[in-house]
Amino acid sequence: MMKIFMTGGTGFVGGYFTRELLQLGHEVTVLTRSRRQPPEGDSGLSYVSGNPMAPGPWQETVAQHDVVINLAGTSIFSPWTKKTRQSILESRVMSTRNVVDALSGGGKDKVLLSGSAVGYYGGRLDDTILDEESPPGRDFLAEVGVAWEEEAGRAVSFGVRVALCRFGIVFGRHGGALSKMVPPFNLHFGSPFGSGKQWFPWIHQEDLLRIMVFLMERRNISGPVNCTAPHPVRNRELVRALADALHKMAFLPSVPAFTLRIVLGDFADVILKGQRAVPRKLLDEGFEFKFPQIAEALRDLLD
Repeated sequence: MMKIFMTGGTGFVGGYFTRELLQLGHEVTVLTRSRRQPPEGDSGLSYVSGNPMAPGPWQETVAQHDVVINLAGTSIFSPWTKKTRQSILESRVMSTRNVVDALSGGGKDKVLLSGSAVGYYGGRLDDTILDEESPPGRDFLAEVGVAWEEEAGRAVSFGVRVALCRFGIVFGRHGGALSKMVPPFNLHFGSPFGSGKQWFPWIHQEDLLRIMVFLMERRNISGPVNCTAPHPVRNRELVRALADALHKMAFLPSVPAFTLRIVLGDFADVILKGQRAVPRKLLDEGFEFKFPQIAEALRDLLD
């Protein structure tokens, strides 16, 4: 049993982590902006109120835990205005800075699992296989990833073991990417984007949770970790797999790139480009994925 402190613990991914970690017998403290009381019967769950982007009394509780899971950050899934870009960057950097500062007074032998993303490698149109040794990209999300990870890395000087968890797109029930992708298929309008050749790094929510537990327990693992399934797929393959899982027909003519750019602006590059990211470090350490292939992952989530 471990005591776990979590930022972003009420979101799609964080909420799932919270529920499952409690089921595994861990104690979880979730940082929230508003006061909350745990549901009756959740004896291992507690809340502490505070804003992760600002220093405050909440920081005093962080070092009382064995593990910190840092997931706070504004969603990237909206048109990127100047204000949105600033929020995407600052929400990640400032919240991570405050978490690390909270660990400075008693972080030795602690573990920080700090959220990051495969966007660190930049949006790409080529077939280069990207593992944890690959260099960062040069676009906006890559710049965010570099700044985000640099803040988390400061915790190493306090004796904290830091894993920089570069998430792929998380597939799960009741929210997230699938909740946005399924409705068009139900209307028979599911189709690829742009060329359809861009790589799509993904991960089933159950495997992502298992990776978090694996990283908590494996004291020899630190630094960047690609939290993606071992078999990324191209956008066109994803569309076919999703259509099969839903027992629907895919509308194979692609949505033109220029249409997406008109509607979404710069954010369209997140959809039109991708990363052929692979979890080299996890595989080398013997982690076994329950859902390594996209078809079985979608069947599990959608059947």
